[in-house]
Amino acid sequence: MEKSKSGIWITGASSGIGWAVAKEFSSVGCNVFASARRVNELEKLADEIGNAQVGVYPCNVASQANVNQTFKKISADYKIDCLVNNAGVTSFKPAEDNSIKEINEIINSNLLGSIYAIKAVLPHMKKNGGGTIINILSFAIEKTFINSSAYTASKMGLLGYSRVLREEVRDYNIRVMNIVPGATETPMWAREIREKEGSRMMNAESIARIMVSSFLHKDNVVTEEIVVRPIGGDI
Repeated sequence: MEKSKSGIWITGASSGIGWAVAKEFSSVGCNVFASARRVNELEKLADEIGNAQVGVYPCNVASQANVNQTFKKISADYKIDCLVNNAGVTSFKPAEDNSIKEINEIINSNLLGSIYAIKAVLPHMKKNGGGTIINILSFAIEKTFINSSAYTASKMGLLGYSRVLREEVRDYNIRVMNIVPGATETPMWAREIREKEGSRMMNAESIARIMVSSFLHKDNVVTEEIVVRPIGGDI
């Protein structure tokens, strides 16, 4: 990738929605700064898209120090036009069975990890006269799903945080968008569920196309929240 260019920072880019979003942004000519913990998968992504458009920046979003280090590496050479908070984990267990360790991992990755990334890019975006922050939430913020208490808490927390943030940064030309997908066929689901219900789930590429299309509609408009669900309903 050439220096002095701008691009899109995507967390959780090693699979699923993050992978599809990276490919979709690159297809419209955007540079992509791809982050995740699995370096090998990021390198596969770069090989598939082309190293000229993808920069690999390993990052564990659950670590604020790691997020800040990754941001410094990217911003040293590039302007970040958009942050896509996609990294996340879950555990499909009843609330009583979730260990504190599991709960901490979910909250640290899904909620705090997104906040760490937002805190890192905000001064950068203000200095550059604007930007876009896109958060991948879940339809769990709208509908109650059993066996997902910690995951739902993390996504509802990010929803509340981003709604307040949106009001605080309007005067800085910073857009805050929330994508709220229903069941999407990604590795987050267990293999047996994907094999059984995959045909009813949305595909990650569809989510990516909707997101990038909304990002490109700049003008004096912000698409604040987009709910996307399978046409056949929830699984």
